[in-house]
Amino acid sequence: MRHLNYNHLLYFWTVAREGSIAKATEVLHLTPQTISVQLKILEESVGEPLFSRAGRGLVLTEFGHLVFQYADEIFSIGEELCVRLKSKDASMAPSLQVGITNSIPKLIAMRILQPALEGDEPIKLICKEGSLESLLGGLAVHQLDMIISDCAIPAGLNVKAYSHALGNSDIGFFAKTTNARRYIKDFPRSLNNAPLLLPTTGNPIRSGLEVWLDSHDISPTLVAEFEDSALMKAFGEEGLGVFPSPEVIQDEIETMYKCRMLGKADSVREYYYAISPERKLKHPIVLEIIEAARDNLFGS
Repeated sequence: MRHLNYNHLLYFWTVAREGSIAKATEVLHLTPQTISVQLKILEESVGEPLFSRAGRGLVLTEFGHLVFQYADEIFSIGEELCVRLKSKDASMAPSLQVGITNSIPKLIAMRILQPALEGDEPIKLICKEGSLESLLGGLAVHQLDMIISDCAIPAGLNVKAYSHALGNSDIGFFAKTTNARRYIKDFPRSLNNAPLLLPTTGNPIRSGLEVWLDSHDISPTLVAEFEDSALMKAFGEEGLGVFPSPEVIQDEIETMYKCRMLGKADSVREYYYAISPERKLKHPIVLEIIEAARDNLFGS
């Protein structure tokens, strides 16, 4: 298929959304015969059937579902454009859609993205969370402008995307302020048998922390594991265990979660990346975010 006829795609999308050709005729103000012919032409163009018969109705084939997802995105964006063009509010802010991996600390993501909301030009920031694999899918179909991640794109992954290093941070151990004194003295030996909260096994720093504990011959009591770093900190705030977190946000953690840093896990660092669909960055707001992270957040 070299060229896609968007009129044909619109007819297909309307039939799929309305559930039948008869209902689509009312929306499109066309005859059933006209719509049927256009659907046939579209199917010949894409090379596979888009619908199959189910009694008197039509149901999407597996390939039809795929085409519908793209068509839905295309026409939804078209509707947004119409609203934007008709709007009398000339100051309507452009949007920046950012994917944030589940494992990255939310305070880090906030600090990285904060400059985007403090610039001279107003923008609307749209943040979506998910696994790196799912977010890369959104980046590939232009649903995202960038991804903030605590790991680079895995080697061998067949995606057109590029990792841009933002910086890194030492990892510290934190405990509720009222419990901290018992652990600060004789750290890190004080962590032996201490209740410990850790990220789940898939987290980039988990294996590094385990190696560090083992190298110091420390055997804490693992009481809970978390995919969500904010939830782990909430448990730490209640005094339910010692937890690791990036040193770069030490002040925020100590203030928000009423905790104190006990010491650092030397040799364990967390790395942060911006992932974009282009090797040479062009988006001005993305460039501003990356430069601010490198110079201000991680520069020291």
